[in-house]
Amino acid sequence: MKRDDLETGLAANPTLRADPLADATIARILGPGRPGGPDMATIDVLNKEIARWQLNGDLDGWRASPGLPPEMAAALEDYVAQARVLPDWAIASKIARAEVLFMEMSMASCTLLFCASLPQCYVMPDLAAVLHAAGELEQHTDYRVRATAAMIFPVMMHGGLTAPAGGGVAQAIKVRLIHAMIRYLVLRGHVADALVAPRRLPRLLALGGTMPQVLYAHGWDVDRLGLPCNQEELAYTLLTFNYVFLQGLRRLGLGLRKADEEAYMHTWNVLGYVLGIEPGLMTDTMTDAARMFDAMQASARAQVRTSDPRPALAGALVATMQRYIPPRVLKPFPVLLTRHLVGKATSCDLGLDGRVSLLSRALFVLGFALVRGIDAIGRLVFPGFSISRLVTRILGYQLTAKLLMDETRPLKLPATLRQEVSDAVHAWHNDARAPRWVNALERRLTGRGAPAARQG
Repeated sequence: MKRDDLETGLAANPTLRADPLADATIARILGPGRPGGPDMATIDVLNKEIARWQLNGDLDGWRASPGLPPEMAAALEDYVAQARVLPDWAIASKIARAEVLFMEMSMASCTLLFCASLPQCYVMPDLAAVLHAAGELEQHTDYRVRATAAMIFPVMMHGGLTAPAGGGVAQAIKVRLIHAMIRYLVLRGHVADALVAPRRLPRLLALGGTMPQVLYAHGWDVDRLGLPCNQEELAYTLLTFNYVFLQGLRRLGLGLRKADEEAYMHTWNVLGYVLGIEPGLMTDTMTDAARMFDAMQASARAQVRTSDPRPALAGALVATMQRYIPPRVLKPFPVLLTRHLVGKATSCDLGLDGRVSLLSRALFVLGFALVRGIDAIGRLVFPGFSISRLVTRILGYQLTAKLLMDETRPLKLPATLRQEVSDAVHAWHNDARAPRWVNALERRLTGRGAPAARQG
């Protein structure tokens, strides 16, 4: 694609639009592409420098470390000054409400992250291709999931986006710059080229090449795939963490009030702005989000592809969940729950429509129907009663405690935030909306022992 053609396409096609601020920052730091491979020394220095962005307050008047190359220092200082600013349409009260909702949903949020949001992320073929190229899910599933949690928790904890002691903005602008680095590496610094042919860096795979080297060698067809991590992909990913999440609650019979749903979507839209997503690609209501989400998925399914990395990515994610579910007969449950939450078409896209034992399917279907029936009757007496929430909390606890909060592999967060996340997770003892006997049952089924004080 010639530069003039590219610039013409940018105006209309979100797959050919990326992030001018972050891309310009990376270009200032790494310069034009190099034939011998990525400048690993500069990338290492850059990674160490952005690791300093830990709390939102750290970004106030931020200055680069002494001794940093002047061009890198100037580029990063300019970037931080512009990227850290929240949009003027951000509403603090809605953000505060979303934070409360996240804490109230607690471990159920983690179940929806694993069984709805993350699987839907992999439906976009070109987005899946970048993850596949880096081996981030097939080979490093735990790392990818934990990295996602390391952004979600700081954003949704109290003051994550609005307080100096929060970490949501700091994490977001770091992720935004990493997206730009991925684009730079895949395209080797030449965004206007239509075809970046695959390369073999010397004995790359045999020697266990680093992720930057693997991405640099991968190759990319801009005409067919658009830009890596483009605006459409970023907007779609945002929808998987607000719309898909809220849709999952509805499908579990745990749907929120309309005002609460819109507060949750608003908070993620504020995050999307900080991540560099164009406001025109965000939606404020579930109706508009459903329309945009379905259109993006339909476009993705219309793409012709010679190989499909999506089943491998989804399979790796499901296998990770199954490792933490001991009873053999229950191991298919993550697949069955994911099928229920994402729907038949997406399950087919991800290769999750394979055969599951009749016993497991019967247990899931009968159990789900029984739970919904008990919930309907129970709420006549206890308005907040929900066995469905109990089940998703139990599964979420297993995944949270054993995968996300494994003390031998702490989340990559600042020490203060990591402790805050740990305290919050350990405080998720009781469901404040459930009767005492339901909380007692939850503690027994999760092995958490003696009763804990009820949450307010």
